[in-house]
Amino acid sequence: MADGKSVYKIVFLNQGEVFEVYARQVTQGSLFGFVEVEELVFGERSQVVVDPTEERVKNEFRGVKRFHVPLHAVVRIDEVEREGVARVTAPREGAGTVAAFPGPLYPPRDLGKTGR
Repeated sequence: MADGKSVYKIVFLNQGEVFEVYARQVTQGSLFGFVEVEELVFGERSQVVVDPTEERVKNEFRGVKRFHVPLHAVVRIDEVEREGVARVTAPREGAGTVAAFPGPLYPPRDLGKTGR
């Protein structure tokens, strides 16, 4: 990076939609099973044209310092050269509407067995 600060593109699922945001910090965080995202970056435009999808993301995260995404909802995290346009999209046609129910990250122990 020219300025020494990395920029990350985070793609995650939220209530049936695919969010794509850019941030300066992405960590495992202190909440178990969550990815912590801080310092959101939105492209500063000198144009008069306004992108409604980017405006929706800006409004969604207005005033948010840090947010947590469940690990199972993260689709992809990339380190990129520069920020792009934040957006919200619907899943692709034919991608299916069935979502996996979040389960435990570690399988529960079988407490019914003896001899351990």
